[in-house]
Amino acid sequence: MADRPTAGRVRRVLAATDRRLDLLVDAGLRWVRTRRAAWWFLDVLFVAAALADAVLDISGATTLETVLSLVAAAALLLRRRFPVLAFALTVPGLFVGSAVVAASVALFTLGERTDRRWLMLLAALVQFVGFGGFVGPPQSPGEIVVSVVYALIFALGPLAVGLLVQTRARLTGQLVEVHRAREDERRQAAAVALSRERALLAREMHDVVSHQVTLIAVQAGAMQMAGRDEAERGFARTIRQLCVVTLQELREMVQVLRASGGTDRQIAPQPVLADLPRLIAESGLETRATVDLPDTLAQPLQRAVYRFVQEGLTNVRKHAPDATVRVSGRVSAGHVLVDVVNGPARAERLELPGSGLGLIGLGERTSLLGGSMDSGPQPDDGFALHLRLPVGHLQPTAPA
Repeated sequence: MADRPTAGRVRRVLAATDRRLDLLVDAGLRWVRTRRAAWWFLDVLFVAAALADAVLDISGATTLETVLSLVAAAALLLRRRFPVLAFALTVPGLFVGSAVVAASVALFTLGERTDRRWLMLLAALVQFVGFGGFVGPPQSPGEIVVSVVYALIFALGPLAVGLLVQTRARLTGQLVEVHRAREDERRQAAAVALSRERALLAREMHDVVSHQVTLIAVQAGAMQMAGRDEAERGFARTIRQLCVVTLQELREMVQVLRASGGTDRQIAPQPVLADLPRLIAESGLETRATVDLPDTLAQPLQRAVYRFVQEGLTNVRKHAPDATVRVSGRVSAGHVLVDVVNGPARAERLELPGSGLGLIGLGERTSLLGGSMDSGPQPDDGFALHLRLPVGHLQPTAPA
């Protein structure tokens, strides 16, 4: 009875040891797979093994045998560029000297780097004959059997390992190609999905938003005709003009969305600095503008400044009605600096829907141009937007 607990403990210890050894071997294999040795290190290792094979058998060898063995070892330095020549240089040492290691490495290289099957079989046959010692003094039947077995091992073993390495490299390349093809398919599927989403968004913008803006424009036109005084007709005229501009930009946006995804088509016409006075005048806000920016700024910078001021004025109209606004722009230390600062609201805030994406879009546009944008409340219950963009390059002025 006492032997049973002891046997159980022994089995548990053996099982635990077996698991630890498996984990250790797996960790070692993962380390080997993830850390490939440098090519020159492997060549040095092979040449050193071939030299050791020749040196260990150099006692009692003739000068010819020693020279042929050393030549066979040195021939391994050519195995990567000239595998056939390297094997051919090891053959004399295999038959006459001591070049078993060198010939085996050269045969492995043939299997790894050559596609000609007849050449591999011929090299394996030469290795078989040279290692078997069939060229030389006669052997007894027992010695012949042993020589044949070892000769087969040393002839087929290196060749099989070389073919295995070559097959593994080809399979790895095919897997890489399959992975690349799948990535291309994913990208194409994503592009198709994006194109469909753009088409759906274009339809919604055209059928819903465009219709509603058109109705606003019609109502504003009617209000302009039936206005009781010039101020009321002026407000209606401004609303109608803004609706017309919005419809034009919306139409261009729909055209861009319906275009094929990934094209470089741009919305036209693009706003520039010269359009800022009209934008500020149509805002209906009490605005003090001191914009001193050259019209030779690059077009992306001019568009970014325009959209920045446009978003700032829109936010003031929505969140701080009748507030005074200060818009300033200048170039300083190689950067375009633009500020939109408003005071506190002087009228009841309009309950207009907002997505919160305006400032996010401005931040993305600014980041693409390598600039920065800051926003935050002011001590007097106002709000401020600050834009900073690198000047980059100036556009060439048109010839007179």
